[in-house]
Amino acid sequence: MRRCCQGVGLPCLFKGVGMAGAHPPRFLLVFDFDETIVDENSDDSVVRGRALPERLRQSPRGAYNEHMRRVLAFLGEQGVRPAELRAAYENIPLAPGMAELFQFLSKHQELFELVLISDANTFGVDAKLRAAGVRALFRKVFSNPASFDRRGVLTLGPYHSHKCPRCPANMCKGKILGEYLAERAREDAEFQRVFYVGDGANDFCPAGTLRAADVAFPRKGYPMHRLIQESQEKQPGAFQAAVVPWESAAEVARYLQEQLRRKC
Repeated sequence: MRRCCQGVGLPCLFKGVGMAGAHPPRFLLVFDFDETIVDENSDDSVVRGRALPERLRQSPRGAYNEHMRRVLAFLGEQGVRPAELRAAYENIPLAPGMAELFQFLSKHQELFELVLISDANTFGVDAKLRAAGVRALFRKVFSNPASFDRRGVLTLGPYHSHKCPRCPANMCKGKILGEYLAERAREDAEFQRVFYVGDGANDFCPAGTLRAADVAFPRKGYPMHRLIQESQEKQPGAFQAAVVPWESAAEVARYLQEQLRRKC
């Protein structure tokens, strides 16, 4: 059984895999956004070139969502319009090889179900995915809610509350992934394997819930990769999923293509 980071048991999603007459293989592919799909932290992209007061130049540890809420409010008060913010998100470059990975996935939509779990915000994520022409590939996007108020200020909220000690107060990606898998199980969706593509420390929590049949794709040299390495050194075998680091997302595409050739 899968377990989320809080130890809650989830139903098995792998019944019938490999049996004669079973459904064609289905794979869940989970993406982070900042420094994974895009090559920057989208929050940094929005404020680049804009003068912030001293109180907003350094984000406090453990309260980043609240910090960005104040930053976005300040930008709105300074006259930064919705169109300017949208353009800032749309112009963030994709990570190396990401366009190639999306091209591969667009050709195999019957096999891969895509979801995105990001600690950015719904407005920015949606703007970039649409600009890149890949929004339709994603069945679900989980991110902090963001919308414009009557003044044209982008307001930001927390995604949810949770009890995971590892994750920031506004979002536990492990909880989100666990709840999504449980929801899809109730809908009789069967995933042969789960693939997770990320980079940050907050991606280590959901990646840690993966089982041996699954694959974690940490961006090489980034916090997720380092935390996995530390975990493997301290507790060999505790991190169950296969680990495939990447520098270019084209490496992820090639790995998935090879798995399809082998029929996983």
